Amino acid sequence: MQENTLSVLKIAPGQHPQQVEIDNDLKALQQAVGGSIGASYPFEDPVAIVYNDDGKLMGLPLNRALRDENGEMYDAVAGTFLVVGLGEEDFASLTPEMAQKYEQLFHQPEAFLKLGNRLLVLSVPDEPPAEKPRTKPSAEHDR
Repeated sequence: MQENTLSVLKIAPGQHPQQVEIDNDLKALQQAVGGSIGASYPFEDPVAIVYNDDGKLMGLPLNRALRDENGEMYDAVAGTFLVVGLGEEDFASLTPEMAQKYEQLFHQPEAFLKLGNRLLVLSVPDEPPAEKPRTKPSAEHDR
């Protein structure tokens, strides 16, 4: 792969992550997120989240929750964002392992529900859940 293209994850609201190739320049990054870019480094891995810096101000739909090590949401990314690798001084392609890890982390689209001053995050199921039997299993196994 050439130095001037990056293999990254593109995550749009309501969709599963897609592995895409984009040019490693500001214009391509801005185009991918639909505006001026911001970057955040919320993980210990050498990866960054590249997002639309004005996404929340512009009222872009909330996309995914960012959670701390206890699974508590501390922020949400608005609009489409990219997960990119970090090189020596610049963004880099994701390694296959990192691409897989963050595809799994952000795999499930999320919906956000405002309740008063709280924000609830709900995973959006891929398909309607199958009918579950309505009978409760016997309690014999619960010893």
